[in-house]
Amino acid sequence: MTGTDEKVLTAEQVSEKPSIFQSPTFKRVTENVMHGVFLVSACISILAVCLICLFMFVNGIPAIKEIGVFNFLLGEKWKPTDTNPQFGIMPMVLGSLYITAGAIITGVPTGLLTAIFLSEFCPKKIYKIVKPMVNLLAGIPSIVYGFFGMVVLVPFVRNNIGGNGNSILTASVLLGIMILPTIVGLSESALNAVPRSYYEGALALGATKERAIMTVMFPAAKSGILSSVILGIGRAVGETMAVIMVAGNQAMMPNSILNGARTLTSNIVTEMGYASGLHYDALIATGVVLFVFILILNLIFSIVTNQKKG
Repeated sequence: MTGTDEKVLTAEQVSEKPSIFQSPTFKRVTENVMHGVFLVSACISILAVCLICLFMFVNGIPAIKEIGVFNFLLGEKWKPTDTNPQFGIMPMVLGSLYITAGAIITGVPTGLLTAIFLSEFCPKKIYKIVKPMVNLLAGIPSIVYGFFGMVVLVPFVRNNIGGNGNSILTASVLLGIMILPTIVGLSESALNAVPRSYYEGALALGATKERAIMTVMFPAAKSGILSSVILGIGRAVGETMAVIMVAGNQAMMPNSILNGARTLTSNIVTEMGYASGLHYDALIATGVVLFVFILILNLIFSIVTNQKKG
């Protein structure tokens, strides 16, 4: 055996020697460590949610009791700095509901139809252009959307529809645009996740392409589509800066979509900087109401999803 053969044999022996990284003990230790890391991460997330809830309810509930539940939730006047202060948040509650409903009406159908187009009808060349543009919408700051609303939407509404332009309608259209990337992205992913055999089977049974999509693909992807809608609504409810810039920010009972309004989030941001005492606590209580809205929204989503699965 030559020296070269001995070197080759030695290299083969070394390569056949089991590595410590491949040993069962190392794998078991690694799995246990990663299990601990994941558990700690989950506990931190749960702890963060619990601390936020604790802070909000501990500071907000006493203010609601002092003001009065009905006076706070159903009061139509918000005058926290008057000699006889009033803390009725009904104008902000209605403003949030109207603007969110308008965003749903304008944004959800557009987003779902865009997702269907990208998933089923869009040519590859056009897809390479449209998809990045939709994704780009998600990265645009809220303040930029607000500037767009002030420069484009407000004058358009004022000159062609009526009012001064700073209105519920303007804010609804702007929020409808802002929630598009969330709805389009998640809905398209949900449609793409449906097995292609569903679609091909519907076509084989004589359904048209549009009917196969609406009666087979769409129901099969309903869970992901509902998730996209819920997240889009959550984005609309929680948006602040863009709404302040185009909604008029008026703490008054809205009686027309062409009138201005103030949302719950706008109310908190506008007055938190100078609030003190009961005024400060009332703003935190406003956050509690907003938090409860989001909880109810997620609860409805869970109930609907479970019923459809059943």
